Amino acid sequence: MSAQTTLTYQIQAFLEHMEVEKGSSPLTIRNYKHYLTRFSEYLESEEKVTDIGEINQEVVRKYRLYLTHIPSSPSPNETDTLARKTQGYHVIALRSFLRWLVKNDYKVMSPDKIDLPKIKDREITFLSGEHVDKPLNAPTASRISGKRDKAILELLYSTGLRVSELVSLNKDKIDYESREFGVVGKGGKARVVFLSQRAAAFLKDYIEARNDHFTPLFIRHKGKVDPATTSEEMRLTPRSIQRMIKKYGKKMKLPVNVTPHVLRHSFATDLLMAGADLRSVQEMLGHKNVSTTQIYTHVTNKQLKEVHEAFHGRDK
Repeated sequence: MSAQTTLTYQIQAFLEHMEVEKGSSPLTIRNYKHYLTRFSEYLESEEKVTDIGEINQEVVRKYRLYLTHIPSSPSPNETDTLARKTQGYHVIALRSFLRWLVKNDYKVMSPDKIDLPKIKDREITFLSGEHVDKPLNAPTASRISGKRDKAILELLYSTGLRVSELVSLNKDKIDYESREFGVVGKGGKARVVFLSQRAAAFLKDYIEARNDHFTPLFIRHKGKVDPATTSEEMRLTPRSIQRMIKKYGKKMKLPVNVTPHVLRHSFATDLLMAGADLRSVQEMLGHKNVSTTQIYTHVTNKQLKEVHEAFHGRDK
């Protein structure tokens, strides 16, 4: 066994490939590192396998069985094990890793021999029209932080941005004249994002109220700022925005846990219910494959019911 065929060596090389050649996000790389490290540690401790050439279907079968018994938290109930969806992420990472090895001419097990677990259709949580207005109107615009929060909420609902895309925005990237800007989403996929007049107005109001030299579009406004503080230190994090949105959801006593992704779902649902086609929504969301966008087809149920009632002849 050479050093280049060890699991740990190749996993690190694969992660570097994801970063440099695929342009994967830091979060994606972190997750893949977690999944593949777990796989490597299991093989070394349970199967005494450290070489990529020793990975076979029986080894993978035992590993998948092992995943079904992993506790989901430090002190779980007996039934508190990894969700099937999470198990699926582990398998997807393993297949991607093997596919990369095959592409680089290593003699390893074919990734096509690994089936993904069957997972129930994903349930989409979104806000209806009356509920959307509540969090959007919750911030108090008399303070700079309220103006910022209002702009964030309006921007998320107006564009369907991922929270990671939102926090990476800088002030100079927004064209208020055309009400558009560019973002680079998952997998380095670039797209143009369009602002509603309402969102553009609240965003402009926030920016004009700021009196700082920092470049991020959204910054923190709590505590003292040291003269040496950098722009990146001032930039809001995804976690801070998630907490902020959750706070407003609770304040308005909404029936669902409001998150940035719920606003993204609401944006997509609103478009489809208004008659937008799936391909256009795919482009606006930055989905690589239209199959990802098809999770939103639940909104066509109402239209299907109306078609059924209008054209089915038994009740006529």
